[in-house]
Amino acid sequence: MTNLIDIILHLDQHLLSWIAIFGPWIYVLMFLIIFCETGLVVTPFLPGDSLLFALGALSALDDGLNVWILLGTLTVAGIIGDTVNYQIGKYLGPKVFDRENRFFKKEYLLQTQAFYEKWGSFTIVAARFAPIARTFAPFVAGIGAMEYKKFISFNIIGAIAWVFTFILAGHFFGNLPVIKRNFHIVIFGVIFVSILPMFVPWIKSKLQPQR
Repeated sequence: MTNLIDIILHLDQHLLSWIAIFGPWIYVLMFLIIFCETGLVVTPFLPGDSLLFALGALSALDDGLNVWILLGTLTVAGIIGDTVNYQIGKYLGPKVFDRENRFFKKEYLLQTQAFYEKWGSFTIVAARFAPIARTFAPFVAGIGAMEYKKFISFNIIGAIAWVFTFILAGHFFGNLPVIKRNFHIVIFGVIFVSILPMFVPWIKSKLQPQR
């Protein structure tokens, strides 16, 4: 767990090491990470937002990653991931939550259902910007048998909006001197802002007077 936190907070340094090790295969590795975070309900802990921002920052360096390959590859990874997750939810979802276990936590499902109550079908887009909900939104859509044509439309829009927002933000702002000196703080801020929407319904419920 400590190693995972260190990797997340110092993604720029770790990514440089991985690029040196994997070379062009780094694009395949990043594709798999984004696919797993969006496509498998057992991996909601992967650092999607911060990873995209860090990759965008590295794409602005001389001889760095190609920003267009990142945008295209990771958008496709997000679309395929959500599609696979939708199908898993459609065919296996009800059975998965029959019993509590360390991977399929019911509170994650309930948090995502709160997203659906607020955003409706647009949750597929909105949840892209919220960890955990991003992983469980297509899964819940599959359980609820959302019309596939509607799902795939929001899926594509959401993947493009999510990937382009964070990669381009990293590309244009990630290498500013003040951000480079405080990169771990920026990553922590990205994570905090991303998870905040998940806790808004809970905070509101606590602030409402009890009857």
